[in-house]
Amino acid sequence: MRILFLGDVVGRSGRAAVLETLPKLRERYRADFVVVNGENSAGGFGISEAIFNELLDAGADVVTTGNHVWDQREALVFIERHDRLLRPVNFPAGTPGRGAGLFKAANGMDVLVVNAQGRVFMADLDDPFRAVEQELSACGLKSGTDAILIDFHAEATSEKQAMAHFVDGRATAVIGTHTHVPTADEFVLNGGTAYISDAGMCGDFDSILGMDKEEPIARFLTKIHSRRFAPSMGEATVCGVAIEVDDATGLAKAIAPVRLGGRLSQVEPAFWLDPA
Repeated sequence: MRILFLGDVVGRSGRAAVLETLPKLRERYRADFVVVNGENSAGGFGISEAIFNELLDAGADVVTTGNHVWDQREALVFIERHDRLLRPVNFPAGTPGRGAGLFKAANGMDVLVVNAQGRVFMADLDDPFRAVEQELSACGLKSGTDAILIDFHAEATSEKQAMAHFVDGRATAVIGTHTHVPTADEFVLNGGTAYISDAGMCGDFDSILGMDKEEPIARFLTKIHSRRFAPSMGEATVCGVAIEVDDATGLAKAIAPVRLGGRLSQVEPAFWLDPA
């Protein structure tokens, strides 16, 4: 199985890049399953129902979120209508929506997607480790599903690495999101779980984490909030990772970065490209 994951979509620039690029990538890579983190896709803060549907139409099978999931207040209502939109699983009981789901890939295999949020330097939600453990216990690899992907939306790399080692051998991949900067530590752990600290963002990197530079710099200099952050509108880089799954075990055979367009160095997964 081939799983493609795209990192945090930031604003109109990132959204336009994903909507244009994803259909081509899905065909080029012959991806069986695609997950996109869309929590910054609506003006940099949250996600709207219209944008969610656009991402599905472009080829996403599941859209994950994070700490900005409720920034567009309409999400509190429309999330209940959409099984393929996830919010962090460790929100308290009674929070609208769901944090995990079992989905069908294009090749007919089942994929469990779990969306969790870290607590280090972030909001004090319920324990993400116990929440993830509960999902894996209910639907184990090769006992309840063919693959398990965890989007761990967290600030601290230590917490992300701890989650990966916590589930090593029991999940296909743990993909870090939230910090918007693609890391260079993608590898397969000893037990067969693919990992990267952050998949990066789909947005304009001539920015500060996808936002126009003027206001963040002013806040650092003056400690005064003069206006709302606004997404940068330059050419976006589409960032993510490709994961090759061993169908017999559900564990990862390989993981590689994807970076296309914009300012960053360009890279594609060699193991998915036809030889020249």
